[in-house]
Amino acid sequence: MSPTPTALDRLVNPAGLPTLGLELPLDNDWGATRLRADQAAGKPFGVPDLTRHTELAGLADTSGFAGLWVRDVPLYDPEQFGDAGSVFETFTHLGHLAAVTRRAVLGTAAVVLPLRRPMLVAKAAADVLSGGRFVLGLASGDRPVEYPLFGEDFHARGDLFRRGVETLRAAWARHADGAGMELPELGLGAGRRLDVLPKPTGPTVPIAVAGHARQSAEWIARNADASLNYPRPLGALRLTTREWRELTGDDPKPYLTPMQLDLTRDPATPATPIRLGLRTGSLALVEHLRAMGELGVAHVSFNLRPGDRPVEEVLHELAETVLPHFPSPGTRAAGVLAP
Repeated sequence: MSPTPTALDRLVNPAGLPTLGLELPLDNDWGATRLRADQAAGKPFGVPDLTRHTELAGLADTSGFAGLWVRDVPLYDPEQFGDAGSVFETFTHLGHLAAVTRRAVLGTAAVVLPLRRPMLVAKAAADVLSGGRFVLGLASGDRPVEYPLFGEDFHARGDLFRRGVETLRAAWARHADGAGMELPELGLGAGRRLDVLPKPTGPTVPIAVAGHARQSAEWIARNADASLNYPRPLGALRLTTREWRELTGDDPKPYLTPMQLDLTRDPATPATPIRLGLRTGSLALVEHLRAMGELGVAHVSFNLRPGDRPVEEVLHELAETVLPHFPSPGTRAAGVLAP
């Protein structure tokens, strides 16, 4: 009997081509035109316009994008980082997205696990409300200022991360007697059991570890269901994906990549590097994505904030000219998922 499909399976094209998703917020507040306008209006850098977030998420879903990803930025730090991420509280936002979308996988890229109570994360991340469409991306965090404000030690985040993942897996496990987990360390008395509900729709919630999370590559390969890594030039990417395949050779696991994208109006614009991504026309983008797929990248999620074009316009162009080349499992050739 084959294993129960998970949300990760919906992000993997068996033909070896990457599937395509989007990183929220769907805004272009890092584009040159918006930067000038926001500066003139006295608006802070890195805080996106969310007035159309529901409408644009729905458009992305119906257009056939395989995934929608939400970043977890607990605190806005305008002095050191200047990026508010997706703004909304992560799991509140995901619950809303689960209600207004039908097809796209929903993911976090990524939840800062050491700053959260793992049992509450387990409860919030159970994918029942999304109908099994959720991937939990996890990170150890990289903003030292946040840790004392949450009562945690920044330098202990690696150990907190490992213990947090262990707690998540234990909380999602089903027990044959239905009695739940025995937790003697809480001083509840011998035999006293508690449980975390609801349970995931499948055996567990897929976990994607972002970067290294202060762990060894071997630990990530054993304990994660996918690797979530920033983009690299194709030469460096070849080495990284090769290592991942070697570590997970007996149990292949997906390699996922977020990428900043400035899509130009001219389809013939050659691809040139920008920070963590590309400025390119659609023709060169298709070729670059094919090359990423050949190197083992299973899923690419676009961050559209660096672009100058209206996001809706970019979504339509991607859906018409790029998505048809990279269908998700269960999609029609045109790139739109079958009902």
